[in-house]
Amino acid sequence: MIELHLIGIGTGNPDHLTLQAVRAMQEADLILLPRKGSAKSDLIDLRRSICAQVLERPVRIVEFDMPVREASADYARAVSNWHEAIAGAWRAQIMAHLPNGGRLALLVWGDPALYDSSLRIAGHLQAAGMAINTYVVPGITSIQALTAAHTIPLNRLAGPVTITTGRMLRAHGWPEGADTLVVMLDQGLAFEVLEPTGITIWWGAYLGMPHEALEAGQLCEAGPRIARQRAALRARHGWIMDVYLMRQGEG
Repeated sequence: MIELHLIGIGTGNPDHLTLQAVRAMQEADLILLPRKGSAKSDLIDLRRSICAQVLERPVRIVEFDMPVREASADYARAVSNWHEAIAGAWRAQIMAHLPNGGRLALLVWGDPALYDSSLRIAGHLQAAGMAINTYVVPGITSIQALTAAHTIPLNRLAGPVTITTGRMLRAHGWPEGADTLVVMLDQGLAFEVLEPTGITIWWGAYLGMPHEALEAGQLCEAGPRIARQRAALRARHGWIMDVYLMRQGEG
């Protein structure tokens, strides 16, 4: 039997780890770290650093190459195939390093329950007949890191919050009835499809990391600043993770 622990690690800052996360890492028999190519080497470096700072006993750490999602107009099919490929990579590592079972830990950005595929990939392994019990250790999300960095509340007083993706915002615009809108997984400035008048934006990239970048203001003014800064940061680091919150009618 495999005990799979999906551990939320926040946005890359070791200070984001909860005591529960630290304990789950200490008790693991194996920690798997995904490599995502040289352009995103910072991501595995951060995971290595977290392990080096947290682990107080020898724990086997194995790195593996993360499958790459195919470029396809059929987004849903491409993601499904990608998840199957990742499940296959996990399975291979489990068979090689935990053939008789044990505790496996995976370090997940943010929280495993919010716009992350780890739980679905674990489901692929279970559906294929692998004996797995899955456990989730919650982590600080990029949304929490964003509101903390800007020292703002997530919601207006008793107001709702809508969380969406850049893909959905670009395709459908501002969701009907949305008050506070949080946009994640934006491949590039989906807010540009909006009529900016009356919208305030709070944006952040590399939240919690040494090179954290923040911008805020009226969308008509802050939007171009964000576009320039985002392009420069991506060119400098080779990758970017960002998130933003918008509200209508707030100065």
